[in-house]
Amino acid sequence: MVTQNDKIFAHAEDEIIEDAVEGEDSDASVESEDSDGTLEATAGEEKEEEEEEPPLIPSPDAKTTILFTQPRGQEFPAEKMVKFLVGFSNAGKQDFVIDTMEASFRYPQDFSYYIQNFTTVRYERSVEPSREATLEYAFTPSESLQARPFGLVINLNYHDAEGNIFQDAVFNETISIVEPDEGLDGETFFLYVFLVALAVLVLVGVQQLLGSFSKKRLSKPQKPVEMGTQNRGDVDYDWLPKETLNELNKSPRRSPRQSPSRRRAKRSSGADVE
Repeated sequence: MVTQNDKIFAHAEDEIIEDAVEGEDSDASVESEDSDGTLEATAGEEKEEEEEEPPLIPSPDAKTTILFTQPRGQEFPAEKMVKFLVGFSNAGKQDFVIDTMEASFRYPQDFSYYIQNFTTVRYERSVEPSREATLEYAFTPSESLQARPFGLVINLNYHDAEGNIFQDAVFNETISIVEPDEGLDGETFFLYVFLVALAVLVLVGVQQLLGSFSKKRLSKPQKPVEMGTQNRGDVDYDWLPKETLNELNKSPRRSPRQSPSRRRAKRSSGADVE
C-alpha cells in the first residue's frame, strides 16, 4: 500500500535527478564554450603568424662589398669617427633603387639584442643594370663602450623596379672598441715638462757638487817640489858677452858648459905652455 509519504519522497527523488541532469548539461555547455574559445584563440594566433612578413633577403642580382677607410681594421677607437665605403653592383636586367643604410651595435653573444643604433642614411639612388655605385657611411662609437667587443651589423635596404624589397647585411661580425690614441695630450705634455725640469735640476746639483770638490782641492797648500840642478850642457853661450861669461864661470851654481870651439882653443893654449 502506497502512502502519502512515499509519494512525496518519490517526487523529491525525481526533482533531484532532474536537477542533476540539468547540471550535467550546463557543465557540458560550459566546457564546449571553453573549448570553442580556445580553438578560436589558437586560430587567431596562427593567422597572426601567417600575417607576419618573412625576413628580408638580398637579391641574387645584386653584389655588395665593404671597405673601412677610417680606421683600417676591426678595432675602433671610442669617440672617434668610423668611416667606410659600400660598393653596390647591379648584375641583373632591371634597375635597383638604393633606399637606406643603417648600422647598429649588437650583443656579441646574441645579435638580436641591440646595444646602440646609429643614424639611418637615406640615399634614393638608382643603379642601372651592369652599373656600380659607391656609398659612404660614418658613425661614432660611444665613449662608454670602450674596451669591449660588440657585434656590428650594417644593413643595406633597396628595391627593384617591380617593387620587391631587399635587405643585405654587408657587415655582420664582431669588432672591438678600444681606447682612443690621442698622441701628445695635455697630461702627457706636462709630464714631459716635469721630467725635463727634474733632469735639469739633477744636472745643476751635480755641477755644484763637483765645483765644491774642486774648490776644496785648490784651497789646500801644495808642497814645494825641488827640481835640482838642470843640465844646461846643450846650451850655446857664445853669443853672450865675455864679461857675462866670466861672471857665470865664477858662480859655483851656474857653470855654463863651454862650447867645443872654446874647449879646443883652451887645449891648444895648454899645449903651447908645455
